[in-house]
Parts: sequence; C-alpha cells; structure tokens
Amino acid sequence: MTRRIAIASDHAAYQMKAELARWLRDAGHDVLDLGTDGPDSVDYPDYGYRLARAIAGGEAETGVALCGSGIGISIAVNRNPACRSALVSEPLSARLAREHNDANVIAMGARLIGIEMAKECVATFLATPFGGDRHQRRVAKLGAPEAEANPA
Repeated sequence: MTRRIAIASDHAAYQMKAELARWLRDAGHDVLDLGTDGPDSVDYPDYGYRLARAIAGGEAETGVALCGSGIGISIAVNRNPACRSALVSEPLSARLAREHNDANVIAMGARLIGIEMAKECVATFLATPFGGDRHQRRVAKLGAPEAEANPA
C-alpha cells in the first residue's frame, strides 16, 4: 500500500533522512521531503513544525521525524494537536506506537540507531494498523486532557 509520507530532519540526521526518503520512494511511496538537506546547523523545531503542518494540512498521512536523538523533533511535532509522534528505537516500539496509540509520526535519533534499524522501524510502523477497540478511547483522550475520568 503506497502512502504519502512527509519526512524532515535537522542537520544531525540529514544523511539518514536522505537515505530513508530514497528507500521509501523505491518502495513506491510518495515522499514529501521537508529538509534539511545538509550539515549546516539548523533548529530542529523548525523542521518538526514543518512536518506537523504537513500532517495537519493533509499534505501527508504519515510522517518520519529525525534529529540527533529524536527527542527534540518529536516534542516539536507533538505541539500540533493533529499529530501523535512516537519516539522509537526498535520495531516493537514502532508497532505499539501504531497499534495502541494510533501514532501518525515516527521519530528516531540518527545518533542513536543505524540506518538498517531505522528502516526496520519505519517498515514496521507503516505495516501496522491501529488496533482500535479499547485503544480508541485512550487515543481520544490524548487530544482532550480535560476529559480525565479518574483524577488523582
């Protein structure tokens, strides 16, 4: 199944981004590359926000966010209420992010995992459907913190 996938990174992950974008295109996906495209220092929030706008605006249904650790860009993406970005470093967390949390963006750290592991994470993420059922109620609460049912 082909998808429209947005991908963005900061300078620490631009090489991983380029390789993943090429790999995804070779697999038949339509890839929206939002930069950056070189080693010059840039601010990861700018690229996380670009990716989030692409998801929220319907330009892409799924996103791949990359920076040195994956943490900062994931935080930036998650500032947009239309996005559920999950930081992953192996296929199990990629699968659970989709199955349990209906994540629409996967974030990874180029300084923490290699390209082959990144490909495995993305492949698993794309192949996993949202589980729905009991998870749907919980995912709905992610966008409505005021709906807390059991306050402490």
